[in-house]
Amino acid sequence: MANSKNKDGLGEFQVPALDYSLSRPAKIDYGIGCVGAGGIMRNTHLVAYHNLGLNVVAITDAMPKVARETAQLRGVPTIYASLSDLLDDARIEIVDVAVPPHAQLEIVREIVARSHIRGILLQKPIAPNLAQAGEIVALCERAGKKLGVNQNMRYEPGIRALKILLSQGILGIPILATIEMRVAMSWQSFMRNADRLMLLNMSIHHLDSFRFLFGDPTRVFASAQTDPRHPFAQDGSAFYTLEYADGLRALGFDDSYGGPDRLTQAGENFVQWRVEGTQGMALGTVGWSKPSTLKFMTRQKPDYWFEPRLSAVWFPDAFGATMMQLIRAVDENSEPEIGGRDNLKTMAVVEACYQSLAEHRAVQVAYA
Repeated sequence: MANSKNKDGLGEFQVPALDYSLSRPAKIDYGIGCVGAGGIMRNTHLVAYHNLGLNVVAITDAMPKVARETAQLRGVPTIYASLSDLLDDARIEIVDVAVPPHAQLEIVREIVARSHIRGILLQKPIAPNLAQAGEIVALCERAGKKLGVNQNMRYEPGIRALKILLSQGILGIPILATIEMRVAMSWQSFMRNADRLMLLNMSIHHLDSFRFLFGDPTRVFASAQTDPRHPFAQDGSAFYTLEYADGLRALGFDDSYGGPDRLTQAGENFVQWRVEGTQGMALGTVGWSKPSTLKFMTRQKPDYWFEPRLSAVWFPDAFGATMMQLIRAVDENSEPEIGGRDNLKTMAVVEACYQSLAEHRAVQVAYA
């Protein structure tokens, strides 16, 4: 964005460069092996990797037919009948795991036993609870494997641009932040009859984004409502307040019901956010497969809204970014930007929300 001059000609405001693109590591041709060939792998991960020119060498799935179909569609050269066969392929240096959270611990146990594998990318949530998540992180650390977590909303264009505005002080000191989601959810089959639903599987995007933007909250209060279409879990819809030591309040409103008729209400589904600070305010909407929106104002240029155009999209572009941050960590022998140890803090916030639900009170977040 270029400088913007006040209409009255009384001065100029230096508009920040909202460059949320990622620099490419020196080496990107690490062999990637994919575990799981379902919709998220087929339509998002592999599309993003192809767009970036990454080196996907093999895939496996518990359902061989699904693995064959995905491999043929996305040009993956090798299909393995079993997880062990894929992990034994010495070409594979990074494993991308896209399976339900309850299955990831056992897969990680097998991965860390292979010396040639250097990095692991896990879907969020990495486990159904904080205890299992901690075990996964410990396994990877003991084995010297880089663990990245696919908390891909951190790379959603609007959230990434908002982080730049905050870091440069354009909005001043944050006072109030909100994320509101109104989406009639069709939960994946593995979530049916699960006792943890919204907070663990969807709100975790927003809880992690709040952490990315503002740091670690000290206390949470959560409330939830059963979705009449999915009465098996208490948190069909979830509502929560994060309290920060500096006074900031971050609120999430995650409605998975979206109205009684999915067809007529579809046009009213949305995800939007708002941040109010001492020097300005920013608003945005989250696009899934279309560009997100962002607008902001600042006291440095009163009565004017900046509306930069965001070209990247959450799906699939952010999924390429989560893999690239892991590749960079492998290439530079550094900690991934979204590493396992950091993600335990997000899981701790999720755990505190469930404790709040159970005890009907505000709960201090217990970080390890």
